[in-house]
Amino acid sequence: MRDWLVTLLVFGALPYLFRNPNFGVVMWIWISVMNPHTQGWGFARSFPFAAIIACVTMLGMLAHKNRFRLPMTPVTVTFIVFLAWMSLGTLFSIHPDTVYTQWNKVLKIMGMTLIVQMLLTEPKHIKWLLWAVVVSIGYYGVKGGIFTLRSGGQYRVWGPIGTFIDGNNEMALALVMVVPLMYYLMTQIRQKWGRIAMAGSMGLCSIASLGSYSRGAALAMAGMLGFLWLKSRQKVKLGLVLLVLAPLALIFMPEQWHARIDTINTYQTDASAMGRINAWWMAFNLANDRPFFGGGFDIYDRYVFSRYAPVPDDVHAAHSIYFQILGEHGWVGFGIYMLLGWLTWRDGSAVIKLTRDLPEMQWATEMVRMIQVSLMGFFVGGAFLSLAYFDVPYYLMCAMVAIRLMVEKQLKEGSPAALPEERREHVVV
Repeated sequence: MRDWLVTLLVFGALPYLFRNPNFGVVMWIWISVMNPHTQGWGFARSFPFAAIIACVTMLGMLAHKNRFRLPMTPVTVTFIVFLAWMSLGTLFSIHPDTVYTQWNKVLKIMGMTLIVQMLLTEPKHIKWLLWAVVVSIGYYGVKGGIFTLRSGGQYRVWGPIGTFIDGNNEMALALVMVVPLMYYLMTQIRQKWGRIAMAGSMGLCSIASLGSYSRGAALAMAGMLGFLWLKSRQKVKLGLVLLVLAPLALIFMPEQWHARIDTINTYQTDASAMGRINAWWMAFNLANDRPFFGGGFDIYDRYVFSRYAPVPDDVHAAHSIYFQILGEHGWVGFGIYMLLGWLTWRDGSAVIKLTRDLPEMQWATEMVRMIQVSLMGFFVGGAFLSLAYFDVPYYLMCAMVAIRLMVEKQLKEGSPAALPEERREHVVV
């Protein structure tokens, strides 16, 4: 039944996608992030829904009366350079015969990210993107939160099998990222019942993140909530809510949860934590030996660890977006990746500086604030997870670029000269 439901939804939407390719953003994110077809038990699990949606969307772009262009901003140029560098480095990888599968997977994600960037041409398209992300991840968060409450937190919350977020740690970080996006969308809902439902979903997603037993996600949640408070315009109200609910959530979790989280303070005696540090040293030593291209994809095996890890037999995945990029793409690739993050953040900061005190553009200010909070959660939690190619942060990057372009366009069409002098420099003429 589930297989046929997903199939009918996808194929039923294809004619609309062809006529309105901007809606392809929603369908693509839904099928690639939520992966609803993996919830079935039959043919849908391996059916190429994503490829079909991508093809129809691109055909619709070609046939559409409006031309879709890729905005060549510093962020998009750096993103393309990053993609090119990873592809070039694949030719010099340690295991050239086995890297194709992962390279092909990453190339598809990055390539479609560029298509998403081209399709974000109006503010409503960015809201569609945020709703698609929230629904796709929030679905599992609400389920996981209910499961945690019913079980008293005795069992771990896991993500959908066969996806980027199938592990408990990965699922938890995705939920940390989606909470601030929910907070933004809640402020846009006019109906009282809708705001209540979204607030409840935020709470359940937060509980599900705790129910994952992920130590990295616990740190990310703390960092994200602190940054959310700083970015919120209602600091007193939000602060009181956090001061009341956070202790209650911690008290609710069982002793075994607290015992696991407490191992953060005694990581030297935790085999999992020391295994991650061993993998980080491996990536660091490998990058020093191969600074330009690193080892390429598929480097987490005994051969590579025997050459570069302090403990050769303790083979682990990178468990860090930073060391993952460093080991796989060298110091140059790491520098490009960090530059990409900084430029994305800079775009958001520029939007906030341009639009503050402009009531007609508060949609951009509030949207950017919460996207930054979401990315902050990823930057913190990503330090402990191998999620460098997780597509959601790249979609948020696209949203940030699109918002800045829309704000600058609106200011140009208005009167940039009316802006205070210290803010005119942020408008690209």
